[in-house]
Amino acid sequence: MMYRTLKSAARPLAPGGLALAAMLAAMPLPALAQETAPEFASSAETAFIFNTLLFLMGGFLVMWMAAGFAMLEAGMVRTKNVSMQLLKNIALYSIAGLMYWVVGYSLMYVDVSGYIGSFAPYSWPAAGTANEGDYSVASDWFFQMVFVATAASIVSGTLAERIKLWPFLIFVVVLTGFIYPIAGSWKWGGGWLDAMGFQDFAGSTLVHSVGGWAALAGALLLGARNGKYASDGRVSPIPGSNMALATLGTFILWLGWFGFNGASQLAMGTNADASDISRIFANTNLAAAAGVVAALLLTQVLYKKVDITFVLNGALAGLVSITAEPLTPSPFMAIVIGAVGGIIVVLTVPLLDKLRIDDVVGAIPVHLLAGIWGTLAVPLTNSDASFSVQIVGIVAYGAFTFVVSYVVWMVLKQTMGLRVSAEDEMNGLDVAEVGVEAYPEFMPMHGR
Repeated sequence: MMYRTLKSAARPLAPGGLALAAMLAAMPLPALAQETAPEFASSAETAFIFNTLLFLMGGFLVMWMAAGFAMLEAGMVRTKNVSMQLLKNIALYSIAGLMYWVVGYSLMYVDVSGYIGSFAPYSWPAAGTANEGDYSVASDWFFQMVFVATAASIVSGTLAERIKLWPFLIFVVVLTGFIYPIAGSWKWGGGWLDAMGFQDFAGSTLVHSVGGWAALAGALLLGARNGKYASDGRVSPIPGSNMALATLGTFILWLGWFGFNGASQLAMGTNADASDISRIFANTNLAAAAGVVAALLLTQVLYKKVDITFVLNGALAGLVSITAEPLTPSPFMAIVIGAVGGIIVVLTVPLLDKLRIDDVVGAIPVHLLAGIWGTLAVPLTNSDASFSVQIVGIVAYGAFTFVVSYVVWMVLKQTMGLRVSAEDEMNGLDVAEVGVEAYPEFMPMHGR
């Protein structure tokens, strides 16, 4: 509304102005907007909106982790294999999204009998339909879908630089459509482990260890990269191509983890829920930072120099470790849990080399072993958890995922073959499997 200034109000009216003013004064004025009582959403609708928003924001943060895995892997592999890793990551994310709609979500959440759900595509209400429950159906599906892609990304990094593209993608179909959803139903779908009281807030075991067990099974059948291990037991380091990309990927994953853990609160409609989400964010960040510092200090002590790859994986191990229970720890305990994760990485990477298990990006120490540690640590801060039940859950997920994954990998090995030829491995998978080199101007000779 415009108001006249004091100066203009003091001016005398022009001839005829009195008549015009009188006419305007006699006209009825429209009701001001303030006089109409505004319509506010009910408390239940407000909670529904905020819960749905939490799922959507958490979902796109976790989706952004796909970029983090792609950058991390692109930096950790050699130049001749970068396009292959980028291709695998965008393909596995897309396959995961499709398979989780075709059958995965229903197996994990719909009519779970204790060990398995139903075999059917999933759907959500039509456009314009008011959803029932505490959040929109599609937002829940989206949030759960991006988690399954994370499990598949773990496998991609471990088996890099020597696996064929199509056998890997077929395994992703099985992992994201069947293995992960069936295992996930045991806890998050209200299955038998949930009934026992097994605790895994955001997936140290359900997501990260499942991906780690699948990766371990594949690594054992696939074998190490040529030149990695000598016959006399010596280990030949194979440096990654770009630590800048690997560091960028780590920071992206760190950012995405706030959605991973924070949105696993599954509600943001009350003061208590919003406060708990804030606590989860803080604990998640503390654990990651502690993992970095622990790895940094320990590598300096053991090797007299700081290895950046250990430090990057220390951050990720801290994040994986706190994922099983990011809400109940005090700040001090969050730091302890994350620091132990960083220590696990530094100590177990050489152990894998002694066992001649070639893990290109260190995913098995980060996701499998730190995931086990984080799951075991839950009873330290959560009185609803017990060590015995946590161990049962760890063993159950490990046995199921490893055995089924090993069988699938074995079938693929016997039918299609898992590994590229020695010549293709030497030339690089960008040439052999993709046909587009990531850095063609730096590759005048194949096999570099």
